[in-house]
Amino acid sequence: MPIPTLTVIDHPLVQHKLTLLRRRETPTARFHEVMREVSQLMGYELTRDLPLEDRPVETPLATFDAPLLTGKKLCLVSILRAGQGLLDGMRTLLPSARIGHIGLYRDQETLTPVEYFFKVPEDIEERLVILVDPMLATGHTAVAAVHRLKDAGAASIKLAVLVAAPEGLRNFHDAHPDVPVFTAAVDERLDGNGYILPGLGDAGDRLYGTR
Repeated sequence: MPIPTLTVIDHPLVQHKLTLLRRRETPTARFHEVMREVSQLMGYELTRDLPLEDRPVETPLATFDAPLLTGKKLCLVSILRAGQGLLDGMRTLLPSARIGHIGLYRDQETLTPVEYFFKVPEDIEERLVILVDPMLATGHTAVAAVHRLKDAGAASIKLAVLVAAPEGLRNFHDAHPDVPVFTAAVDERLDGNGYILPGLGDAGDRLYGTR
């Protein structure tokens, strides 16, 4: 079933860098560097519809009305710990955005999320929230994170992931049909342990070199 809120970012640079991340032999330092580069490229697509308004600007030669950002302020929220890899690049692109963190880990037996940390700006209801996590596997973690953001008052949310599984996309859309999802790839399926195939392995382990 097509997901109407799904955007696959198929820009050649994004696809090339995603392939570098997928490679087993890509070392930790390079993995972190490339993920940061990919997240900046994805950030352009995620912010494509930010509102603009014309304001007077004086150039060295003339004064005219030029477009500047207006409207909602931004908040970048990372699902710890792997989400930090995407957050780093987007923060470079959007340096004035406020930052939030949600600590969730997946119980390996039940595959359900367990929360251990939650910190977002107090005025989150006034901000466009971009939630980042490299993998959308079963979708349970992202579903739980968006529930917490909505409970905190967030009214405008986008989800950005590097790789998604069809199962996770369906689960997420069923729970939050109002939240757009942006991804660089929709992979084949989940394996018996809830990992994306072909995927890129455990993003957190590969980012930080720890299990």
